[in-house]
Amino acid sequence: MYMRGRTVALIVVFAVLFSSLTTAVVMGDGGLLSRATGSSFFGGVSSNSGLEDHLNKLKEAYGTIKTQYIGEVDDQKLIDGAIRGMVDSLNDPYSAYMDQKTAKQFHSSLDSTFQGIGAEVTLKKGKVTIVSPFKGSPAEKAGLRPEDQILKVNGDSLEGMDLNEAVSKIKGPKGTKAHLEVSRPGQSEVLNIEVVRDEIPIETVHAEMLDGKIGKLEISQFSTDTSKDFLKELEELEAKGLKGLVIDVRGNPGGLLPAVVEISEQLVPDQKKIMMTEDKTGHRMEYKSKLKEKKEYPIVILTDKGSASASEILAAALKESGGYKTVGDTTFGKGTVQTAKDFEDGSNLKLTMAKWLTPEGNWIHKKGIKPDVKVKLPDYYGATPPQPDKTLKRDMTSQQVKNLQLILEGLGYRPDRTDGYYSEQTETAVKAFQRTQKLSVTGVVDSKTAMKLQDAYIEMLRKPENDLQLRVAVETLKKELK
Repeated sequence: MYMRGRTVALIVVFAVLFSSLTTAVVMGDGGLLSRATGSSFFGGVSSNSGLEDHLNKLKEAYGTIKTQYIGEVDDQKLIDGAIRGMVDSLNDPYSAYMDQKTAKQFHSSLDSTFQGIGAEVTLKKGKVTIVSPFKGSPAEKAGLRPEDQILKVNGDSLEGMDLNEAVSKIKGPKGTKAHLEVSRPGQSEVLNIEVVRDEIPIETVHAEMLDGKIGKLEISQFSTDTSKDFLKELEELEAKGLKGLVIDVRGNPGGLLPAVVEISEQLVPDQKKIMMTEDKTGHRMEYKSKLKEKKEYPIVILTDKGSASASEILAAALKESGGYKTVGDTTFGKGTVQTAKDFEDGSNLKLTMAKWLTPEGNWIHKKGIKPDVKVKLPDYYGATPPQPDKTLKRDMTSQQVKNLQLILEGLGYRPDRTDGYYSEQTETAVKAFQRTQKLSVTGVVDSKTAMKLQDAYIEMLRKPENDLQLRVAVETLKKELK
């Protein structure tokens, strides 16, 4: 997530893509930021003859193109292309140059709402890859999952595009449709998923008191008001007699550095380390907690492969400095720091400047944080709901049918198999679902049945009693209470 800062402002980002400078939100961009100022953005450029020769070469190439190229020459495009070429040569998916148009889109993503599909994306091996869809977003409802690779948008290939170009294709006005071709790990067929873009509000903290006075605080991302809202909700839970706390950062792609530090300061005991940053020279900066004594109740943090950047900072701080347990799945693994600079003409440069380390000095980049208690979710958690434009019926065989069978199984209907063949029993299960939803009982998955299946599937996933990872987290807390 980025802080606003026109003029020569520096934004230090610890992102995963929440990303911040490192990744993009398909509603905008994101990251972990701390503000810096002044002309030290690049630390200056050392003067030497070798560098002077290189700059003279660049100047000579510019002059040759300008004076001798047979076609029209646009000065701005030449300069933009030169900078973009230098950044691209770094082979760093988290560094990028944005021209004026792309930078303007980037800054618009800092508003309190976004219009898009609602998912955080990054570049992985040149592929636009979903870090996490946001809770309740069109992306989540359509069945997009972490690690999905978006190959095409409305027929246009994303191959070879940088992250910002790809995001501009995926984003769009509320009510418009994004037809995505998606490659999902473990599935041989390309998925065709239609997402209706919408306005995505930023409500980052959700509180709930579960049975047994177990509090649950879910953080969807780390934004400007997240720490204030988190501490307010925590105080209210404590006033109600909180006996144990689950902090849920599953699917949280990251956000502002100040937000995660402020939250950690009030959870990590004994004024211990929260995190460290390390720059190119090896210089480290430490962030420490302000809390003197440990909380009176146990804490568990819930993570998954969509937990990134700031989420990983919080998880590592609670795990290594707090001695608290993590439950769920291994996190995303984003451990670098970016800084963003706005140029006077409105363009923007994002550059990886450092890495962040856990309190014990571990670098979790591309590794993630392994949970103390690993919880494998049922297969239906990875299913993609049927698409309204794809009719499914008896004797068909496809990946879409397999997804249908997994979802029916998760909803409590019995398709008798999950191998992708639309059997008689699968048809019977579809009829049973249609009957309970007061649809025409045909056994065929048409657009109306597909939409109902999508709604039922999302509702099922959100119910606490169906959340296996949450149940294990609560059980882990209760053992601490005994």
